[in-house]
Amino acid sequence: MAVFTPVSLDDVSQWITQFPLGKPLAIKGIASGIENSNFFLTTESGEYVLTIFENLSFEQLPFYLNLMRHLAERGVAVPAPIANAQGELVTPLHGKPASVVTKLAGASQLDPRPVHCAEVGAMLAKMHLAGGDYPLHQPNLRGLEWWNWATPQVLPFMAEAEADLLRAEMHFQQAFAGSDTYKQLRQGPVHADLFRNNVMFDGDKLTGFFDFYFAGCDTWLFDVAVTVNDWCIDLDTGVLDTARTRAMLDAYHAVRPFTAAEQEAWQAMLRAGALRFWLSRLYDFHQPREAEMLTPHDPTHFERILRERIAVAAPALY
Repeated sequence: MAVFTPVSLDDVSQWITQFPLGKPLAIKGIASGIENSNFFLTTESGEYVLTIFENLSFEQLPFYLNLMRHLAERGVAVPAPIANAQGELVTPLHGKPASVVTKLAGASQLDPRPVHCAEVGAMLAKMHLAGGDYPLHQPNLRGLEWWNWATPQVLPFMAEAEADLLRAEMHFQQAFAGSDTYKQLRQGPVHADLFRNNVMFDGDKLTGFFDFYFAGCDTWLFDVAVTVNDWCIDLDTGVLDTARTRAMLDAYHAVRPFTAAEQEAWQAMLRAGALRFWLSRLYDFHQPREAEMLTPHDPTHFERILRERIAVAAPALY
């Protein structure tokens, strides 16, 4: 989250009349994240999050917002999109697509223990199963096709050793994506960005997943790998913590058992999850966009994680 398009209380006062939310009382920009303009919005009826989408189009957004509604109806703890009087979930604000969703209770757990990782693993499995009959399709927009596009954009800025690593890993992942094992992996809607700051807790109880705007259809195992690579690591070294990793994987497996093909693909998919975020952070670092509020991310964090996943075998899925 960030603020690329400023919005004042005056700006939102007329716009919000189309929603059953009452008069706006306060609005505050959210600095974390790097993709959209996000605000905490307080109205007479409660607390909400307003998002202005800087890259996704009016045509693309129904996939994300209807996915959240679909999951919520099936008992997955996610924010609920608010429809206007015409039943629309996306409407223009400052000429860009915008939406309002409910604000989840609780706070992010930035120093997770195994109990928190187990909660995330179980809810992630529930989310995957709940999305299995979702009728809309949208590819993961930061998947292999984007990696192939972004790699030549960042290579000119990289030192030789890092560039060699990126080229080698891209070659590995292209071969992996064409393998028979990969083709056997179960697929469906995935969150694709389930980091610690995108999950809310009240004590040890998970209260919800949010920020679905990198979601898309991909392998469920990719979603697990992305999540493990953030929740279950030592942040300084990228090394997996065995207790947290085991807690997350066992809790997921108890809800949606992993397959033999997923077991075989696990190590390669952990590398894919690390590569995706190393590459996107490299791109954002070297090709930055102007924003009123923006929290940059360090690309070397995921370079360390990728090197660790290449060098050291992870705990088995089950």
